[in-house]
Amino acid sequence: MPELQQRRARRAASSARTAVLWAAVRELVETSAARLGRPLRVLDLGGGTGELAVPLAELGPTLVADVTVVDPSPDALAALGRRAGESGVQDRVQAHQGDADTLAELLPGRQFDLVCCHGVLEIVDDPVATLRVLAGALVDDGHLSLLVAGRLAAVWARALAGELEQACTVLTSADGRWGLHDPLPRRFDLAQLRELVVAAGLELDSWHGTRLLGDLVPSNAIDTEADRAALLGLEEALAGHPAYPFLGELGAGLHLLARRA
Repeated sequence: MPELQQRRARRAASSARTAVLWAAVRELVETSAARLGRPLRVLDLGGGTGELAVPLAELGPTLVADVTVVDPSPDALAALGRRAGESGVQDRVQAHQGDADTLAELLPGRQFDLVCCHGVLEIVDDPVATLRVLAGALVDDGHLSLLVAGRLAAVWARALAGELEQACTVLTSADGRWGLHDPLPRRFDLAQLRELVVAAGLELDSWHGTRLLGDLVPSNAIDTEADRAALLGLEEALAGHPAYPFLGELGAGLHLLARRA
């Protein structure tokens, strides 16, 4: 397959694998904006290159007033600026270099209707402290969208790769890692996440698993629209199946929506 086609296939596969997550975030934005009768103010901590922030801004000013991205990487923020410019939403996407520890200094007194924290808790020093900072950045009845790496998916992946000792280590270790060379500092299971959310003073509204199969399906197996639609349909069916709620915990990502009461 030519290089351009390979890149397109990878982008399409990524889109299919994140579609369930995006659908949940978009539904939350739409229902919250309707309830409030105004567009939302959104904070995306660790939003990097704008993979989530730019699509949120693209929903339009009737749903999203502005999106503030805080990320420690200047290179990622530069890419965010380019992506926002190419999409024509640069006037409603703000970028700040920093992290949860510097949030109060960067955005003193500011509060948001929706805070997104995707792929961040795995790498911070203190997940509870980070969640408490984010809870404090929410307005009353504001929502947190939290996405983390799931422990059980890593157990599955290590076992399928024939690394049975590593699979057992992921399952039993406190941090959900498979060893010293594991590139991810920690993974979570649903029980841990519930405890973290409550400890931060938030109430859990809902949760679902993401990428239950997407990371296991080769990209060349979903290189057509029909294939991607089939994968998305199966992901949605598995994640929300009323008879098998535990299947969501097998997702490579666990997505929680919590609220500041």
